Amino acid sequence: MRIVSLIPSATEIVAALGFSDCLVGRSHECDFPARVKDLPVCTEPKFDPVGSSQVIHERVTELLQSALSVYRIDTALLQTLRPTHIITQAQCEVCAVSLGDVEAAAAQVLGHSDLDGPQIISLQPNTLEEVWNDIERVAEALGAAERGQEVVSALRQRSAACADRVAAIPQNQRPNVACIEWIEPLMAAGNWVPELVELAGGICQFGAVGQHSPWMTWEELLAADPAVIVTMPCGFDIAKTRTEMGALTQREDWLSLQAVRQGNIYLTDGNQYFNRPGPRLIESMEILQAIFYGQTLGNLAESQLSGRNAFEKFS
Repeated sequence: MRIVSLIPSATEIVAALGFSDCLVGRSHECDFPARVKDLPVCTEPKFDPVGSSQVIHERVTELLQSALSVYRIDTALLQTLRPTHIITQAQCEVCAVSLGDVEAAAAQVLGHSDLDGPQIISLQPNTLEEVWNDIERVAEALGAAERGQEVVSALRQRSAACADRVAAIPQNQRPNVACIEWIEPLMAAGNWVPELVELAGGICQFGAVGQHSPWMTWEELLAADPAVIVTMPCGFDIAKTRTEMGALTQREDWLSLQAVRQGNIYLTDGNQYFNRPGPRLIESMEILQAIFYGQTLGNLAESQLSGRNAFEKFS
């Protein structure tokens, strides 16, 4: 078996299922587990990914308006790698290569028939349940259905444990939370993130379960006046997010926000956690719970996250 994964979450799913040794190629963004960094890189962006959130947004928007794909596939490398399975996504044109691009590349260099072409597995989850279903679907495609069920069962147990820890906290004592997926322009986190917030013990003020992340205005954020703001920009780590915070802190009404006054602004690694629909969404849930209730529930930042550089308070 020779697997090429073209999206980071799929790479993490393959690893969780125990098939890391079968990976022969990856996307330019796949970086976990660390060993996959040594694999050949099969994709690259068509835009310069270095710059502010506003600049990156403008570059990607220009490509999409020109009806161009945001990423390209190295078809020559794919032909050399001879994959039996290619895992991709059909959810977001900005997140990774599209399903159409993968199908075209497979048809071009790897053959059209089931006999001589790779099996293409496309993931398109919008909720936690759909993420768990995708893990089981990948496992079945790799001939390891039982292992997939075991992995998902363990994830469900951790999710249930997370919810149980805050079950006794009344709704009126839970924090109102705004999760920001992009800083300039402002975008709230959608899809599975509202579920993560609720299971962790918060009340999500923006974004709807199973719906794509919505754009939001500064005025809407001011009107909601959340008790906690968690930044999780797609593709950004904590250090990069910190450099982008000026787009928020320089606004005239920044200091009027309740979360700012109470010191409840948090930076997270959106690239590694919240924006990857794979096994580490459970750790994302635990990160949120540590932010909301770390001290109350016995310092979850240490007990659950094992000292990872998962989040930091912004001041």
